This record gives sequence, structure tokens and C-alpha cells, in this order.
Amino acid sequence: MNHVIISRVDNIGDVALTLPVAGVLKKLYPHCKISFFAKKYTKPLIDASENINDFIDWESILAMPKKSQLTFFRSLKADAIIHVFPNRKISRLAFLAKIPVRAGTSRRTHHLLYCNKIINLSRKKSDLHESQLNLGLLSALGIKNNFLLSDIPSYYGLSVKEPAAIDYQNLIDPCKFNLILHPKSKGSAREWGLANFSALIEILPKDKFKIFITGTSDEGKIISGFLEKYQSEITDLTGKFDLRELIGFINSTDGMVAASTGPLHIAAALGKYALGIYAPMKPIYPKRWAPVGLNAEYLVLDKKCNDCRKTKDCVCIRSIKPENVLHRLNLAYEKNSRISENF
Repeated sequence: MNHVIISRVDNIGDVALTLPVAGVLKKLYPHCKISFFAKKYTKPLIDASENINDFIDWESILAMPKKSQLTFFRSLKADAIIHVFPNRKISRLAFLAKIPVRAGTSRRTHHLLYCNKIINLSRKKSDLHESQLNLGLLSALGIKNNFLLSDIPSYYGLSVKEPAAIDYQNLIDPCKFNLILHPKSKGSAREWGLANFSALIEILPKDKFKIFITGTSDEGKIISGFLEKYQSEITDLTGKFDLRELIGFINSTDGMVAASTGPLHIAAALGKYALGIYAPMKPIYPKRWAPVGLNAEYLVLDKKCNDCRKTKDCVCIRSIKPENVLHRLNLAYEKNSRISENF
């Protein structure tokens, strides 16, 4: 096996939970070239993985004339492509380029047309975590292993090659637990709500925690009133980072609280304390999408959430008490303090 392509052309969190696929391949085939098809904006995350040799911008391929697209696919000289995220155009091009091993799930008609290694895997009906489902596609290469969630962190391979921008690095307080609160999700998840984040800020011990708020520039505008209200208690970093800088900054902090978002999965992959707040609704529940890392955990109510299925305003996730989050954070602070004392 000389060259394997992993294809996942969706969002940051999805890509983060696909990185272990590259980690397993690299462990078994150390000299194999691993390429990753993805959206351009996820490139900094893929570049941070020591297990991936080459990022391929799918959007730039789409911009090529059709003949050039096929020529490009043939030039890759790949031995295998793993369609982690189904994309009909990529599947067809891989077929026309005659990539020897083309792996996809049985749930997509175009995989039945264009793939020669069909994995009988239903994400919708499975009780496995997303990262485990991704690894299940490796059975197309004869890699069959029931990966436990506890196995996953060793396969991320994230390595921050550049520190956070120096201006922001200087914001880190070495005497406190540097905590990122990431209130918004760009619509990708049910949210805990600004009222809960406000209550959490008010009860967090100021002598223990330094609080940073992250998010996009647009999200910063949406929550501008919240940011202004707590400006003396938080450091507003919304809109300040591109993805590369955000990864570096997360790496310089101690932990994060967020809903099921890409930054939460990045924090978990970096080994930071990552507390996810989730709705108890399949398939967006933590059994499928919880952060997976050495210091990752989640909070979710033990109830059915079907009444909230048709709305983004989820009563169930908003019912998780700030005091419960505070309790978890205090435990993380104590653990972090004990580690610091040993150095």
C-alpha cells in the first residue's frame, strides 16, 4: 500500500473525527502516503495532523474543466480511496480513474455503482460513535478491529507546529485555568443558550478561571449584547482567529465548554479538557457525537427529546444547569492544579 486517499468534504468537527483513520493507516503502513480530500477551510486542521502527507482541496478540483478533473485523479496514482463522506462526483472520478480499491458504504446508490469495496454500515441505525464508524470503513483494506473509544485519542496525531499569535499568547494566565467558552455553533448543533453561559460566568470563581469567548465574527455580532455585558469578566476573541490561529490558541489554553461543534472536537483531539453539552436526541446525541479525548466528557439529560426535534430551540439542552457545568469545571481545575504541582 503506497498511497491512500481519505475523502471527507464536509465540516471541521467531521474532519476532526476522521483524523484517526489516517492515524491507524500510518501505524500499519508507516511509509504509505496519506492524502486527504476536504474543503479548503478545513486545511489548517488537516495540516496539523502528523499522519497526513497531503491536503487536496476538493473545491479547487471542482473548478477545473471536467477532463482536467479526471487527469488530476489519475495523476494521484492512488492505491485506494476511502469515501468517509459520500460524494457522488468524487466516487465517479475515482471509478473513471481506475483507483484499484474504492471503498464506500452500502447506503449510497452511487457507491454501489462506483465502489468495488462495499461496507454494510448504516450510520443512522448504528449505536457506534462517529469516529468508530469512520474507522469501520478500513475493513475494505482488511483492517478489522473493534476500536474502543479509549483507543481513538492515540490516533489523532495533532501537532501544533506554530504557537498562537503572540498577542493572544500573552493573554494566557499561568496561575489560572484558562477556559474557552464557545457559545454558538453556526447552526450545526443544539445550543445551551446565552442565559446559561451568562449564569456560568457569574458563578465561576474569578480567582481560578480566566474566561475567553470564541466564535466567528458574525457570531460575535449576534451575541454583542452578551459580550458587552460581561466585558469586564471575559476576554472577547470572537472574529479574531482564522482556523490555524484558533487551533494554536486552543492548544495554549486548559479547556473548553461548548455544544457539539468543531472547536470542541479540536480541543478534545489536542488533549485539552473538553466539556460538551448535548441534547438527548438521536442521532445528534453524545453516543454518536461526544468529544473523544484524554480529557473529554459531556453533559446530557437522561430523557427523550422528541418534542424538540423540529426546532433548534431545545428545552432539554437548555435545562442542563450551570451548576452542573461548574462542578465539572472545578474537578478539571483541581486535576490541572495537581498536574502543575508535579512539574
